[in-house]
Amino acid sequence: MKYQKKFSSFTVVILMTIALLSTGAYSAIASKATSEKQPAVRMIPDNFSDLAEKVRPGVVNIRTVKTVQGGGPVFRHFFGNPFRGPDNPHENFPGPFSDRGPSRDFKQRSLGSGFIIDPDGYIVTNNHVIEGADKIKVKLASGKEYEAEAVGRDPKTDLALIKIDPSTDLVPLKIGDSDAQQVGTWVMAVGSPFGLEQTVTAGIVSAKGRVIGAGPYDNFIQTDASINPGNSGGPLINLQGEVIGINTAIIASGQGIGFAIPVNLADKIVAQLKDEGEVTRAWLGVGIQDVTEELAEYYNVKDQEGVLVTKVFEGDPADQAGIKPNDVIIAIDGKKMSSSRELSRWIAGSPVGKDIPVSVVRDGKQKTIRVTLAKRQDTEAPAPKALSKNDKLGLKLTDLKPEMARRLGLPENEKGVLVTQVESGSKAAQAGIEQADLIKEINRNPVYSLKDYNKQMKDVKPGDTLRLLMKRPNAGYVAVKITV
Repeated sequence: MKYQKKFSSFTVVILMTIALLSTGAYSAIASKATSEKQPAVRMIPDNFSDLAEKVRPGVVNIRTVKTVQGGGPVFRHFFGNPFRGPDNPHENFPGPFSDRGPSRDFKQRSLGSGFIIDPDGYIVTNNHVIEGADKIKVKLASGKEYEAEAVGRDPKTDLALIKIDPSTDLVPLKIGDSDAQQVGTWVMAVGSPFGLEQTVTAGIVSAKGRVIGAGPYDNFIQTDASINPGNSGGPLINLQGEVIGINTAIIASGQGIGFAIPVNLADKIVAQLKDEGEVTRAWLGVGIQDVTEELAEYYNVKDQEGVLVTKVFEGDPADQAGIKPNDVIIAIDGKKMSSSRELSRWIAGSPVGKDIPVSVVRDGKQKTIRVTLAKRQDTEAPAPKALSKNDKLGLKLTDLKPEMARRLGLPENEKGVLVTQVESGSKAAQAGIEQADLIKEINRNPVYSLKDYNKQMKDVKPGDTLRLLMKRPNAGYVAVKITV
């Protein structure tokens, strides 16, 4: 009995020791597994002081003076509207400060920001900061001021390169990788909002790839770091002190919504401006639009991939290579194309003269065409008298005449049947067909005239399904499906 008690006590001690060792081993393993599965995430920095001190010497204040003819002083957001262009629905609405008085010349002064990119005095800023300027002055963080000259400008991306000849050493900023910057990571903006030099604000990357209607190559980084008029051209900095964007625009009615040009896009533009003083872009020679779900089904392409070719310009690279209207471009040089803007940016950023393979889907079959890229060099819908009565779809139609084509912004030799009226509540109206739509195909059979249309509709019976391909003014190709 005494032996059993001793044995039992000894056993308990051994078991407890094993349990403790096992628990420690398990904790260590669990801790290691956790650290492997959950890598350390850098949260809010303790402060931005070191980062600000590091980059501020490379950020400059820019002041310009320009002579404006035949108008009065107008306070423009960012001292030059980055949303200017045909995509801006508010372009034609006068602001409260519009000059309604006598026409006269005046000196307009504006403020902006920029950053040094090399010790030779080259500085990146926005085009709208220096556009039309008679004088450009640059003020460094040290307080020293210099006259600057414009090296080159690119209005399409709102980028500009200027140069100063300083007597002291400059501190260029390091360029980062905007593609690697993740949504949600911390960034810092430095600039001169409202002339308040060397202002530092912080926030995160709110989104990437934003299209805001500023130009044909929109691809902005969105951030909630505070950006105001005068920040234009200043750098957006990551936590490593690298430039990942050029602050360019804000939404005037919004808060915490600013936009920066990705440095990976700007880098190629700035290099051309530095070497040549201008930007040369490649040209494929096609009109394009995104592929909708209905167009994807109509052209038998998967998952709405690719970009639809709506027009091929005669004599240009695509035409010479054999690309045709209604081809769906799904890849260029092995890179998949998911939108018309992506394709435009890719082509524009390619070297002139480059020979590239273009993968297209034509009549449901994929083929590859080699193209050599070249250098790149709205009207109201008419209401003509209809030549047909309302048909079984609820449409009134007419042949497209050259004069009508011109008024619609279409080539004079364009073929098709024009919709002049859509009966309210009809099958056509329910399918989304609109007045001024141009019917080009029915069930993939071409429609060149009203005669062709009537011939194809003659044998259509109730319950039959029709697929119509149409060209819509200012919208491109549209596909609809109708059950008669």
